[in-house]
Amino acid sequence: MILLLLSALCAVGAFLGVLSVIRNVESEVGPQKTAYRLKADVAAYKPLDPGQFEKVAMPKRWLPVTAVTDLDQVRGKIAVTPLKKGSLLQEDMVVERPALKPGQQEIAIMIDAATGVAGKINPGSRVNIYATFEGKRPEDKPVSKVIVAGAQVIDVGKLTPLATRDPGDTTGTNRQAGEAVPITFALDTQDAQRVAYAESFASHVRLALLAPGGPATIPPGERTYTLDGDK
Repeated sequence: MILLLLSALCAVGAFLGVLSVIRNVESEVGPQKTAYRLKADVAAYKPLDPGQFEKVAMPKRWLPVTAVTDLDQVRGKIAVTPLKKGSLLQEDMVVERPALKPGQQEIAIMIDAATGVAGKINPGSRVNIYATFEGKRPEDKPVSKVIVAGAQVIDVGKLTPLATRDPGDTTGTNRQAGEAVPITFALDTQDAQRVAYAESFASHVRLALLAPGGPATIPPGERTYTLDGDK
């Protein structure tokens, strides 16, 4: 009787052990949830598209709580950091694309890649836009002006080969080969007009990146510079 009782207890213990293993396996392999991973690398601050991701099934137990399970969450958003192929898409990898505020409009201009961008300006950045104008008469001195202070960048395009005007050519017929990047700003009407004027008539247009949280205004007396001002 004792042996029978011990056998029964061992059988019950074995059954409970098997049941525990089965439940643990079920928690690891199921239920499954849908997640998404990248098909290819995505550079930081680039727009995201559902076609850049592939669907994968993962056990709910091992899926991060921040994992994106619906691709509608990435529409209209950009990558906040460089994303690598095969990475599981998570909510903290994306941010909203900078949007226009009431009264603003988008305006894009080509900025010289060597002197105006240097790869550090991204959507969401704030910049001062400088323009240098040559003198209209031989005796006139060149002047540099802050056209717009604290302009918000909402998009940075791809590096593009571009023929630029020779600053010393007053006829506009001589062109120099170079590379430029289209930068899109969110500006009010007056600032957009200033930028359009500078792109059309300035010999150079440059951007100066502002530190996050820093002042975006410039006193009126400091918006124009000539070399004579340093004497």
